[in-house]
Amino acid sequence: MVDRRSNKRSNLRDVAKAAGVSIATVSRVLNSPDIVSAETRRRVMETIEDLHFVPSAAARAINSGRTKMVGALIPTLDNAIFAKFLAALEARLGESGLSLIVATTDGDPDIEARKAQGLVDIGAEALIVSGVTHSHAFDELIRRARIPAIATSYYDEHYSLPTIGYDNAAASLTALEFLRSEGHRKVGIVHGPVSNNDRTRARLSGLEKLAADVTIQSFETTLSIEGGAAAAREFLKAQTSCTAILCLSDVLAMGAILELQRNNVRLPDEISLMGIDDLPYSSFSNPQITTIHLPVSRMGTYTADAVIQWLDNDIVPKSKLIEAQLIVRQSTKTYRSQE
Repeated sequence: MVDRRSNKRSNLRDVAKAAGVSIATVSRVLNSPDIVSAETRRRVMETIEDLHFVPSAAARAINSGRTKMVGALIPTLDNAIFAKFLAALEARLGESGLSLIVATTDGDPDIEARKAQGLVDIGAEALIVSGVTHSHAFDELIRRARIPAIATSYYDEHYSLPTIGYDNAAASLTALEFLRSEGHRKVGIVHGPVSNNDRTRARLSGLEKLAADVTIQSFETTLSIEGGAAAAREFLKAQTSCTAILCLSDVLAMGAILELQRNNVRLPDEISLMGIDDLPYSSFSNPQITTIHLPVSRMGTYTADAVIQWLDNDIVPKSKLIEAQLIVRQSTKTYRSQE
């Protein structure tokens, strides 16, 4: 009779002893049940149930040589764009029996390298990172461990790792071109920190192509709703003659809208405002935010498919460009000079 009083977790040996079979037989019941007789299979499964035995992932990894774990390193969880990406990524990986482990880096390459090492140490079979700016320690880890790694949110076919993402410079240029087509020639640019953020730097570089046609005034802030509100306060304090504000993230755009409304600025009658990302709340804000749709969920699915092919079939993915799309809503309007 099984003693249920013990709090000690049962192991494979306990199951084999209680069922009167070998450890190898228990393993076959768990991994290849069709080759075990029905009676033996029934006895082992009843014992497993009675002992509340849960197979160890570590033990499975030893037997199969695979942990089925994929690590993702992202700057923060406090941003809906990463949440959308991770949701799509995890859903597709799960369909192939892979588990996702997430680590946050606060946008710090040194933290990223340490956490990447930690993920490799616990058996991650592949790594997914944001952007193409990483420390020497991270690059050395990928080289030394020979682990599949994919960079996301950025497209660069010449980068050392496969990239799956969008052309950030083209996305911001599309936004500014739209504002110019609407008659705006002086535009305030609100963006997050440029240090260690190649996506922001790329978006800023895209604006340079219209430098001869549009005068811009930049406001750097933290990448958050609070940061967007703070930048809007600075914008109002500067008393610029800008007729539109382009936020290089919808998170910043939402904060800017709230602060402008708090100061009784009417959007878009007094000033137009635009974002980039197309986060879920952007179509529900008041006014709804004109933005550049970045297909983040699709990026998550593509990334998962690439990882699966790399791990299961040893097919190294090619870099993939995902096209962005202009979404015109209520927060912008055509500017007509009073001169």
